Amino acid sequence: MTIFNARRRRLLGSVLLATAMASLPTLALAKDTIKIGFLGPLSGGNAPQGLGARNGFLLAIKQANEGNYPYTIEGVALDDASDPQTGVSAAMKLANDSAVVAATGHWNSPVALATIPVFHRFEMPMIVWGAIGPKITEQNLPEITRVTPTLVAENQPLAGWAFKTLGAKKVAIVADTSDYGVSNADFFKKFFGEAGGQTSSTDLLPVGTTDFRTILTRIKGEAPDAIYFGGVITEAGILRKQMAELGLTMPMIGISGFYDPEFISVAGKAAEGTMVSYPASQSNPALTKMEADYKAQNYAEAPSPYTKYAYEATQILLKVIADNGIEDKAKLAQAIRSIKHDGVLGTTSFDDHGQTQIPVEIEIKVVKDGAWTTKTN
Repeated sequence: MTIFNARRRRLLGSVLLATAMASLPTLALAKDTIKIGFLGPLSGGNAPQGLGARNGFLLAIKQANEGNYPYTIEGVALDDASDPQTGVSAAMKLANDSAVVAATGHWNSPVALATIPVFHRFEMPMIVWGAIGPKITEQNLPEITRVTPTLVAENQPLAGWAFKTLGAKKVAIVADTSDYGVSNADFFKKFFGEAGGQTSSTDLLPVGTTDFRTILTRIKGEAPDAIYFGGVITEAGILRKQMAELGLTMPMIGISGFYDPEFISVAGKAAEGTMVSYPASQSNPALTKMEADYKAQNYAEAPSPYTKYAYEATQILLKVIADNGIEDKAKLAQAIRSIKHDGVLGTTSFDDHGQTQIPVEIEIKVVKDGAWTTKTN
C-alpha cells in the first residue's frame, strides 16, 4: 500500500507539473538572442551626428525588446571615426560575428563606399542611415539600401533656390576631394548652370585641409555672389572663419553635410548667416512619438538630424527579421527592397537600386544669433 501511494503521488506530481508548464504564457519562454549592428562616427568632429543616430538605433531596439518581439535583440554600435579604414575594420567585426543578422551604417559617404563591399561579400543586409553619395546605391548591391535621399536630391533644389531666391548669379565652389565632395561640386555646378547661374571657379582640396586662405584670396578677386562649400563640418567651419578673416562678406551655402552645431563651434561668430539646405520636416504621429520617446530616455546626447533616419532603418530591419526569420539573409535583403514601411519618415519604399523613393522638398537652415534656425523668407 505504501509503494502504491508513493507511485500515485509521483504520478499526480508529474500531471500537476505538466499542467503548470502548459499554463505559462508564451512570453515566459526563452527567446533566441540575435544582434543588429550600427556603424557611425562616435568620436571626432562628426561624433554629434553619429551619437544622435546611434541613440535612435538603440531606442528602436529597446522598444522591440519591451514588446512582443520574437527575438531578444542586442545592439552592437561601433565607431567608424569617419575614416574608411576604421569603417572597414568595424564592418569586418560585424560580418565575422555569426550572431549579427543585419546592420545599419555610416554618415560619411567615403566610409560607406569602403564598407559596402564587405557587406556584399558576407551577404549581410545593410541599410545606410546617413551617407548621401550617389555611388552607394548606384552600384546596386542587393544587400545595400538607403533611407536617406542622395546629395543629388538636395543640390538640385538648392541650386535653383540660390539663383532665384538668394539672387546669386555667380558662385565660387569649394569642396573636398572625397567622392562626396567631388559629387557635390559636380552636381551643384550642373544644376546652378541649368538654373541660369555661372560658376566663377571650382577648388577641390583634401579632407583635413586647415588653410583655405590662398584660394579665398583669389576668390575674393572673382567677386562671386556666394561661396558654395561641398564638404563637411570641420572644414566648413574653418573655411567660414577664414572668409571672415579675409573680409569676404558674401554668403556661404551648402547642403546638409555641415548642418550641425559643431560647425558653429568651429566657425565662431563667423558662422552667422551661413545657409544650408535640409530635407523639409514632415510631421507625422510616428515622428512625434519617436521624438517624445527619445527625450524620455534622457540620453546624454541631443538628437541629431539623422536620429530619425537611423531609427527608421532599424525599424525596417526589425520588421523584415520578424517577418522572415534569420536563416536566409538573401531573403531578408529582398524583403527590405520590396517593403512599404509607414514610419517616422512617412512611407518608405525603395527603387530597384535600393534607394529611398520618398520625395524630397528642402528648407533652408540659417545660422542666426549663434544657432541654426529655419529661414522663413
